[in-house]
Amino acid sequence: MIIDNETNNLIAISLAKHYECVYFIDIETNNYIVFTDSESVKNTEYPNEGEDFFVDAKKNADLFIHPDDVEFMLKLYDKEEMLSKLSESDVFSIIFRAVIDGKIYHMRHVDIMCKDRKHIVCCLENIEEEIMRSEEKERDLQSAKRIAHHDALTGVRNSNAFREYADSIDSKLEAEGNHSPFGIVMFDINDLKRINDTRGHSFGDEAIQNASRIICNIYKHSPVFRMGGDEFIAFLSGHDYEQRDDLLKKAKSESLANKRSRSGPVVACGMAVYDPQIDHKIDSIYDRADKKMYENKKEIKTLSVKDGFNDMEKINEPIPDERKRLLDGLFGAMFTVAGEGYVYLNDMKYDFSRWSLSLIDDFGLESVYMYHAEKIWENYIHPDDMSAYKDAVDAVLSGNAEVKPIVYRARAKDGTYVFLTTRGFVLSDKEGNPEYFGGIMIRK
Repeated sequence: MIIDNETNNLIAISLAKHYECVYFIDIETNNYIVFTDSESVKNTEYPNEGEDFFVDAKKNADLFIHPDDVEFMLKLYDKEEMLSKLSESDVFSIIFRAVIDGKIYHMRHVDIMCKDRKHIVCCLENIEEEIMRSEEKERDLQSAKRIAHHDALTGVRNSNAFREYADSIDSKLEAEGNHSPFGIVMFDINDLKRINDTRGHSFGDEAIQNASRIICNIYKHSPVFRMGGDEFIAFLSGHDYEQRDDLLKKAKSESLANKRSRSGPVVACGMAVYDPQIDHKIDSIYDRADKKMYENKKEIKTLSVKDGFNDMEKINEPIPDERKRLLDGLFGAMFTVAGEGYVYLNDMKYDFSRWSLSLIDDFGLESVYMYHAEKIWENYIHPDDMSAYKDAVDAVLSGNAEVKPIVYRARAKDGTYVFLTTRGFVLSDKEGNPEYFGGIMIRK
């Protein structure tokens, strides 16, 4: 093959600027010559010129082409295939992976039909940096999308993501007038403001994260969204939709166990399902679920940890010796840390209490051990303080009391009323069921 100097210069300029190597092919004879300044290419076994480009390209493909890309590159090296592509456009390109000195590089193969229609120029360009920049840009884009659509505190999707999700459903409802079955569950963390105000925002953040984990663990097949603050949404379809009643029951049960044991967040929840007869926008389903959630929220707030036990006033079964010994042991531990305070502890299963001997002496009670002590003690409380006292006790038993003591007046042995400052608490068993109610009273 004879190439004039002008052609040589043109190829050299192109080679220096852009390409690893350039093949100049005579279409009629298939003769070719290779131009390159790349040391890596020069050191390969691939020939610098030859009598048939298409035969040599196929024969030497596995010398420099990644094994997974050899098959489709062999199709390109078919003469008829290459000419067919160039008949559609005078320039054709394809990306493949090359293996040079044991390293993998992304390459762009560019075929150009010359104006004389008698020659083809094939250029190989190393685009590894271009690919890396593109991948980095894509990662940055995906990261930005994630930040825009995910809640930073919990990692679940945020309100922006829910709105897009809801808009896509609304569009389908508007276009088709129907949708496959789905449901929405609304969640709200009880008393988050109180937690933030009394224990600090770090505790509030922990409650939000724990609530998110509970919701995601129950609704494993559903997208979960944090709408901001203490509110979450789960969108149910497929498996979770089919099991929706059981899953809602599980969510409520776990929340009540947390309330009783004070070992986790108390989360109210409410569910509504899509009804094609009345729902033309997702907002109508959202509103019904929200209403159900607030109904559950009210139920939780009025629940006492004594609920689920037998009526405390009707317990006639005497406390077993083993339970009494356990009560004494817990009482002794409390008494050790109480200092000058009076101590009381009630086994809620048997409504059996032990009280400090000093309290018995100072207020004239009959014994340090009592059944139904709550009713007995109410006889010693000043009538004007009875309502506040009962409200405070109910708050402790329902789990809604703030971290502050109860203050009321009680009648001492000599008939005078003294002020008592009391901190009450509930101890639960390992299943989260309330087991003991007690407290420490300080006389002012």
